[in-house]
Amino acid sequence: MSNLEHITIIGAGLMGHGIAQIFANQGYRVSLLDVSDEVLAKAIENIRANLTLLVQNGIGRSEDIEPTLKRIRVTRNLEVAASDAQFVIEAVSEDLDLKQRLFQELDKICSSDTILATNTSVISITEIAEKAHKRHRIVGTHFWNPPYLIPLVEVIKGEETSPKIVDLTADFLRSVGKHPVKVDKDVPGFVGNRLQHALWREAISIVEHGIADAATVDECVKFGFGLRLPVLGPLENADMVGLDLTMAIHNYILKHLESSPEPAPLLKEKVKKGEFGFKTGQGFQKWSMEEIQRSRKKLLEYLLKWTNEQKGK
Repeated sequence: MSNLEHITIIGAGLMGHGIAQIFANQGYRVSLLDVSDEVLAKAIENIRANLTLLVQNGIGRSEDIEPTLKRIRVTRNLEVAASDAQFVIEAVSEDLDLKQRLFQELDKICSSDTILATNTSVISITEIAEKAHKRHRIVGTHFWNPPYLIPLVEVIKGEETSPKIVDLTADFLRSVGKHPVKVDKDVPGFVGNRLQHALWREAISIVEHGIADAATVDECVKFGFGLRLPVLGPLENADMVGLDLTMAIHNYILKHLESSPEPAPLLKEKVKKGEFGFKTGQGFQKWSMEEIQRSRKKLLEYLLKWTNEQKGK
């Protein structure tokens, strides 16, 4: 995709502004669209803060901050944002109808060779593309939060997505420093979220059945098998210990694991009571403002340290 010059990001919220930052920081002209002037202004503030934080941690240069910001044009007009873009990423809320209508419009506005991507984390790419005409050029690009620090992007092929579009998208993302992985089948949750929420379902079930409290569940991950995960994925681990042992364990344990297709009663009860976690100070655990800030800071520091270490390799 050597002809790429202009990237458009639709939606300037939690994910959108971070995705815009990635491309602007790599020298591309970026249009960032949202329906709210307030959200757009906040997005630029957040990008400036992110870039400053990276510089403070030895990632990037202070003299690059202003040029990066100047490469980002904010707008509330879809045609202005996308008419001459070669690559468009939709990062609006997880609303299927909204996404379908948006891709219908992009289909009319954009050049026939423009790649149209969606940053949905769980919704079917095939369904999102359903009402568009040129469905072959619609592809999933699931970034992870915060997108400017976490390298993974799942590139998902919808039923009618051209394999060439998948390849071009993956190659382009790799060229801007991301770690794209190709998901060959369009299923809800793709790969990452299916794995993540399978773990969360079991974690909630353990608390619900009184096996251990929430803090203990988290400690078992953070101080146990979680330490291996950055260097040893689950299937590599299975190969390491032996598939014969893996099968023996599964023959015994799988029937005892949570398999409900519905959200846990405990989760439903907490949501009904307004116990949303960090948002309210009460979830599976009770959280003070200091503890919330400490948790967020710890995560950010970890990701920055990891990013810096990768830069040095």
